Order: sequence, then structure tokens, then C-alpha cells
Amino acid sequence: MNLREQIENYKPYNNQEENDQKMMLEYINTFDDVLTRENKMCHFSASNWIVNKERTKVLMIYHNIYKSWAWTGGHCDGDSNLLNVAIREAKEETGLQNFKVLSNGIFGIQILTVDSHIKRGSFVCSHLHLDGCFLLEADEKDELRIKEDENSNVKWIDIDKAVEITNEERMKPIYKKLNEKLYKEF
Repeated sequence: MNLREQIENYKPYNNQEENDQKMMLEYINTFDDVLTRENKMCHFSASNWIVNKERTKVLMIYHNIYKSWAWTGGHCDGDSNLLNVAIREAKEETGLQNFKVLSNGIFGIQILTVDSHIKRGSFVCSHLHLDGCFLLEADEKDELRIKEDENSNVKWIDIDKAVEITNEERMKPIYKKLNEKLYKEF
């Protein structure tokens, strides 16, 4: 399924997702480079809400740039298969290698603002991430490891604490939405 189909076939959960889905499709129609960082205004990313088998914990990283607990995820860098990107990022950022995909396709969509910052010594302008999030399950007994250039901690957090532990106010409604969907669907 190509990128457009992945976004078109997604059934929005709420008004935020309805509006973001429309904008994502508009950006796909407008730009031919939304899968790469060459598009300095907006580009696609893929993220994960990684839960344990009991659905009582979520795996989060302490993100070095945002100085906050966060989900895993990253840039598509040309890969139009958002699930492949999400799993690649989950492996890189947590050290885990085995995931069970719980969602049938994308679990959540959102357009996220990214403030300007310095990454690997270079200035990155403020831009938008057109994000598709996947629901994954992992074994909380498996060994975790940090990815030093991106995060400084990886740990399982009580799922009800995930919203309050993040320092990023813009992410609180997203994490809350993902938990609500998880409770309704699983």
C-alpha cells in the first residue's frame, strides 16, 4: 500500500485526526518530497506506542533533543512503508528486536510541530512531522539499551503515567488519545 493509500484508508478517531488526515493528503498532493527531510516545511515520520502484553505499561525513551520522556519514532527518509519505519526506529531506539504489531495498519495520525534545534552540530529549522503511529507489543523482560546520540534512557512506564511524565505539552493529548484507543480496542 502506498503512502496516499495508507493515509486515505485510515479511519480517524477524533476531530484532530480528521483535520490532520485532510492536511496530510493535501501535503501529499502538493509536494513530491514529503518522505524526505529535503522538504524543510513538512515530512513524514512514523512513531510507536509500545505496550507490554498486559497493556499496563508503555515503553518510552528519554529524548535528548526534547529533554522529555517520549514515544519512539523517526523520519521516513524515503521509505513509504510507515510500519517499516516505525519498527526500524523502535529497534534502534530501544535495543529490542522483537515486536508484535497489534494495530491493523496505522493506529493514530497527527501533525506535530518540531521547534528549531541543533542536531549533530547543524541547525534544523522549525517544521512539521506528518506522523503515523503504530501500536506494538514487546516483552518487558527483554533487555533494553539506549541509543546515545538520540536518547539517554529507555524504560517501561505505567501506562497511566505516560501522559504526565512527558514534558512536552503538545504530546499530552496525543498520548492520552493513544491510551483511550488502546482501552477501547484492546
